[in-house]
Amino acid sequence: MSQPTEKTPQDSTGDGRIRCDACPVMCYIKPGAAGACDRYANHDGTLVRVDPHVVLDRTLAQGGSVVPFSRTGDWDGKLVRGPETFVTAIGAGTTYPDYKPAPFIVSAEVDGVDMVTVVTEGIFSYCGVKVKVDTDRHLGPERSLVRAQGEPVGHVTTGEYGSQMLSLGGVHHLTGGSKKEGRVTCDTLLELSNGRAVELTIDDGATVIVQAGRPPIVNGAAEERMRVGCGSATIGMFAKQWHGKVDEVVVVDDHITGVLSEHQAGKLLGIPETGIHMKGRRSTPGRYFQVAQPGTGWGGTDISDPLSILGPFNPKAARPGLTMLMVSTTGEHFAYYELDDELRPVQRELPAALQQSIARIEENCEPALCTVLFMGGAGGSLRSGVTENPVRLTRSVKQALTYVTCGGAPVYVWPGGGITFMVDVTRVPENAFGYVPTPALVAPIEFTLRLSDYEALEGHMDHVRPLSSLGVDMARRQVPGHRDNPWPFAPEGAKRSHG
Repeated sequence: MSQPTEKTPQDSTGDGRIRCDACPVMCYIKPGAAGACDRYANHDGTLVRVDPHVVLDRTLAQGGSVVPFSRTGDWDGKLVRGPETFVTAIGAGTTYPDYKPAPFIVSAEVDGVDMVTVVTEGIFSYCGVKVKVDTDRHLGPERSLVRAQGEPVGHVTTGEYGSQMLSLGGVHHLTGGSKKEGRVTCDTLLELSNGRAVELTIDDGATVIVQAGRPPIVNGAAEERMRVGCGSATIGMFAKQWHGKVDEVVVVDDHITGVLSEHQAGKLLGIPETGIHMKGRRSTPGRYFQVAQPGTGWGGTDISDPLSILGPFNPKAARPGLTMLMVSTTGEHFAYYELDDELRPVQRELPAALQQSIARIEENCEPALCTVLFMGGAGGSLRSGVTENPVRLTRSVKQALTYVTCGGAPVYVWPGGGITFMVDVTRVPENAFGYVPTPALVAPIEFTLRLSDYEALEGHMDHVRPLSSLGVDMARRQVPGHRDNPWPFAPEGAKRSHG
């Protein structure tokens, strides 16, 4: 089944084609064919939405059972389950050319409060994804272009603790470059937003395969864990476990390399000087910057031999037989040394007494994953589908009177002007995102508020209909609400999504 939409006479042609006005492309669709977006089709002269409309069901999420929507078979007579069902915008359709009311403006009573949810599939030319890649390996210099299929689709942005950050998409890549760049950017955003894997190459950097909720694959190798902390933090966390078992510890890190004997943690434990000499720039005692260049080796540096970051030991403090452990921030790389008679480090087998500390570092490293946040600007014309006075919707969102969701998932709404939101794509039902070849992404967005507040912001009150009125003749897919998502149909929901 598919969802019919109204077709006006001027949408038809003499040869049976009808014109779709769901996006700016305005396709003429032949009988039995779909438009360029594969979302709308010509079914016997009627414009229909190909994908089913998705509703969330809290009973399913809580382990209960529901009667499926169907034209045949057992049915208890209820089309929806009242406040236990939340109408998402997935498969609902758009408001283009934007003056039209949203496809669904649905009311329901929740805990004695009259609520309304306005849903629409927004067409986002101003959108992108922020990708957090948990890895200690250097993916590429900040501001370097990120490419998909050879086309620039974003850039490397400032790194975070144990993660590399990518900013992909945006209006300039979608519309400001070549036609191919826009198409590839749109494809990349769509794949990532729908939870599929994408291979990206970074100028002067690595090749990485990114997929939301999965470990990144850097230069063909799957990442297992993210760092326990920087080199200095690692010294602080595990100094007591090394005390009395080894004379010196160096935690190699591209950002902040730690040295136990010089670090405040070592000083407080009474660890004597070892005469070690570190390359790089000394920050505070026991903390060194720029000991090597960024790379995919030890601790996110370009080294494979950790001794390359050391200078000669000072004979005034060093002695033959002095022991030293060198380890990376993930525990993936480690080596144990003893100084010979000429105070040169000689690698030895790792003593059993130190093996536990390496295992403890590994244990404290969280699994490496990719996080994909879809980010879109909803401050444009789609607000007209909610109210005839669009700025009132923006104000209502900022005042936390209106709760914004994306496919039923909670979003973070940025402070400041407009309705700019971010959502974790793993918390949205599968295949929630679409595209139109303008190019732009299509993303679900729902606005839930009290019915009285909706009337106050000059909403389309004559298009409000009860939740129970949604017809059985419409193709609908019921999915359980994500177990970590707050139930969106709640008067207090708005207070949970704004910073």
